[in-house]
Amino acid sequence: MLRTRPVLLFLMISQLFIFRSHLLASAILDPIDFLALQSIRKALDDLPGSNYFNSWDFTADPCNFAGVYCSADKVVALNLGDPRAGSPGLTGRLDPAIGKLTALAEFTAVPGRIVGTLPPTLSQLINLRFLALSRNFISGELPESLGQLRGLQTLDLSYNQLTGSIPWSVGALPSLSNVILGHNSLSGSVPSFVSQTLTRIDLKHNELNGSLDSTSLPPSIQYLSLSWNRLTGSVFRVLTGLNRLNYLDLSMNQLTGEIPGCLFTFPITNLQLQRNLFSGPVQPVGQVTIQAVDLSFNRFSGQISPFFSSVQSLYLNNNRFMGKVPASFVDRLLDASIQILYLQHNYLTGIEINPTAEIPPSSSLCLQYNCMVPPLQTPCPLKAGTQKTRPTGQCIEWKG
Repeated sequence: MLRTRPVLLFLMISQLFIFRSHLLASAILDPIDFLALQSIRKALDDLPGSNYFNSWDFTADPCNFAGVYCSADKVVALNLGDPRAGSPGLTGRLDPAIGKLTALAEFTAVPGRIVGTLPPTLSQLINLRFLALSRNFISGELPESLGQLRGLQTLDLSYNQLTGSIPWSVGALPSLSNVILGHNSLSGSVPSFVSQTLTRIDLKHNELNGSLDSTSLPPSIQYLSLSWNRLTGSVFRVLTGLNRLNYLDLSMNQLTGEIPGCLFTFPITNLQLQRNLFSGPVQPVGQVTIQAVDLSFNRFSGQISPFFSSVQSLYLNNNRFMGKVPASFVDRLLDASIQILYLQHNYLTGIEINPTAEIPPSSSLCLQYNCMVPPLQTPCPLKAGTQKTRPTGQCIEWKG
């Protein structure tokens, strides 16, 4: 019996040693990553109401910190801030030490009040796949060195205060899937994007100018929003090649020329082309299945195609359309298939509808300020004005 005690004691000590060794091995973070996290923490604080940094106790294992994810002894993902809806976020700056986390594949920050510029050291994160810092107060220019992040798939810096141009090196990133830079003050032209896996480009609400080259956008694009910029020129050839689009918003620019009829065959659910300088006839090649089409406030002309009668919300107002409204529109309007049909401020000469017909409550029709007396009175938007009919002189003189 006595001889078994040393054996048991030896086994217990051995197991304890193995346990402690395993614990230490799993808890030791690369010292460079450890120091980098300390620097990042010193540069940031919780906004009032946020408790994100409560778990960042550097006497414990940083891999257990909120938002820190490790693989072996390296940090591979850093999600700064409480991700729950309504969280106040963080305040402060992004420390250049972020570039020391060389294994980082994902870097995000929740909406808050992070200020200052993007650290140039971000270019050292050669394994980065996902960068999202939207809805903060980040300013300055996009570093040209972002082009060194060859594996980057998502870039979301929207709703910040960025200025300057979008570097051509960003457009040259070969693995991009999502570029979301809307709601900044970016200027210059839209760079050519080479990634053949790019599906989403959102650059709305900036100060971008110039024209789009026919090779600027790859055919893989499914979501394209360039609204509220200062873009000019024709997009006919650009749009012809983007047959995978399911969302297109080019509104509030100064784009010119015609739009291709094939555009209306693409799998688009929402088409926004309003408030540009587009002109010429609009000729879909078949029945339009897009749910919402807004071509208002342009210079489109010619007759309205009956292929538009299948659109649920159709805005053709403030153009130069002429002739009679196709009968198919009336049928679909009266059976409530069309919810919005705005045709005001054109040069239309008639619509075959019974003056006693009742427009369904779920549908809206506006016909005022055309070259006809509206056969029935329907409520129009306030911006349509109060004049029911276009002056006769304009209708006689206008040649289309």
